[in-house]
Amino acid sequence: MPRPRHQPDPQQCRQVEALAGYGTPEHEIAAMIGIDPKTLRRHYRQELDLGHTKANARVAENLFRKATGDGRESVTAAIFWLKTRARWKEVSIHELGGVPGQPIEHVDQIDRIVLVPFDGSVAVSEPLSLPSTPRDDGRTIRQGLPR
Repeated sequence: MPRPRHQPDPQQCRQVEALAGYGTPEHEIAAMIGIDPKTLRRHYRQELDLGHTKANARVAENLFRKATGDGRESVTAAIFWLKTRARWKEVSIHELGGVPGQPIEHVDQIDRIVLVPFDGSVAVSEPLSLPSTPRDDGRTIRQGLPR
């Protein structure tokens, strides 16, 4: 004897739409409803197609409300919105100095440190060499300034 024909009701339509919006796979939605995936696609095509769009719209609406509100949440939401929707990005700029067209010169010694105290007088220190440690391969590792 054949199975009875599936008749979707409004509650099942809302459930399928919500599950599709959450990203639940169709075969799992069909198992929850108790029908075959083909039957699910035949009777709930619109809910499956629009579920994720409606869910994204609700999330975007809440995010927009938070981004345009007040408080700490609004700053975070606004930054996220601008990075994802307005193509903003954080940029890190690393600039290296030197003579244009020539390789960057490696500094092994700081010849002079000039400090200007608050009283306006100028103090000049003695030349400072960076300590080094020889390696097994003959190269030298610079340790950096002592703290």
